[in-house]
Amino acid sequence: MFARRRKHFGTPADKATYATLHTASLATPSLREGLTPEAAGKASKHLRDLLGTAAIAICDSSGVLAWDGVGGSYESNHRVDAKSIAAHTLRTGRTAVLGAGDVACRDPQCPIRTAVVAPIFTEERVVAVLVAYSPRSSAALVRATEEVARWVSGQVELAELNKERTRAMEAELRALRAQISPHFIYNALAAIASFVRTDPERARELLLEFADFSRYALRRGGEFTTLADELRNVERYLVLEQARFGERLTVSLLIAPEVLSVAIPFLVVQPLVENAVRHGLEGSTGIGRITIRALDRGSEAEISVEDDGVGSDPEVIRAALAGEPKGDSIGLGNVDARLRQVYGDPHGLVVETALNAGTKVSFRVPKYSSGVHASAWSVRHD
Repeated sequence: MFARRRKHFGTPADKATYATLHTASLATPSLREGLTPEAAGKASKHLRDLLGTAAIAICDSSGVLAWDGVGGSYESNHRVDAKSIAAHTLRTGRTAVLGAGDVACRDPQCPIRTAVVAPIFTEERVVAVLVAYSPRSSAALVRATEEVARWVSGQVELAELNKERTRAMEAELRALRAQISPHFIYNALAAIASFVRTDPERARELLLEFADFSRYALRRGGEFTTLADELRNVERYLVLEQARFGERLTVSLLIAPEVLSVAIPFLVVQPLVENAVRHGLEGSTGIGRITIRALDRGSEAEISVEDDGVGSDPEVIRAALAGEPKGDSIGLGNVDARLRQVYGDPHGLVVETALNAGTKVSFRVPKYSSGVHASAWSVRHD
């Protein structure tokens, strides 16, 4: 015996709530792009559905970003007039309710007779307005238009925050490139120069490795790469360092094939390996051992770099991660900041160290994360 399915699920209020949330969710992706004409155009239909009005316009100081709805035979005139209608609210930040004398046209069939103009803010600054056109005005329409404009403001602010995050990451990356170069380029070129007379073929191979490393490290076009590409660049770095240190540098890798395609922020592994080389070998005469691991942890990939060198004072590491480096821990704070910006605080660096006890630096990243996509990249020998 089968139970009869209900034809209706929930109360009318439940259905109305669901419909409103669903419509808002359709507008969200476009608004998260910022208030560009293209994004406003995509969102405008959904915003009009939220308000249930005859037409809406989104305007900024430059003019009408988007229009959706009907306007009778005088629609083009209504669109042209929208800029002047928006001017007062753009200037004052106050909602305006306009009657037929301000917005109606001569077409008796045109449903546009009134308009509610509500401000859209970012950081307490009016950046645009939402104009809701309807046959008649009401207190409910005014409140609804203000609420929708307030919600749009929140989405636009999130878009600005995303842009700020991207700009911050780009600045961090530029700073990291500048920080790596002085530490590494001189030693790499000195090592290559030592082979020019004794082993020209080895010098040529090392120069090619150095060129590929530099091309990758200084590349443009994308904040993210695959773990495979990042490890390939680490390999180039280690080839150059082994030319310098010879048998004193030993490297072990334990890499799970399943995580090679995971997208990660560009240049987050190499700085950790460079730290390990410096702390594991420089200033000592023995053999330095470095272990690089990339392990599959279910929904995450765990990446770690460990050395058996001199270790560090934990307070020095804490200062480096806080952006106040007191030692020579190359890029630790930079890498930690970028990981937290992309994935959140739980995905920052974890550093285990003590004086004369070596150092292990590890972090975890989701295998799949919204907005994190590796850009295409290849290294070619010219």
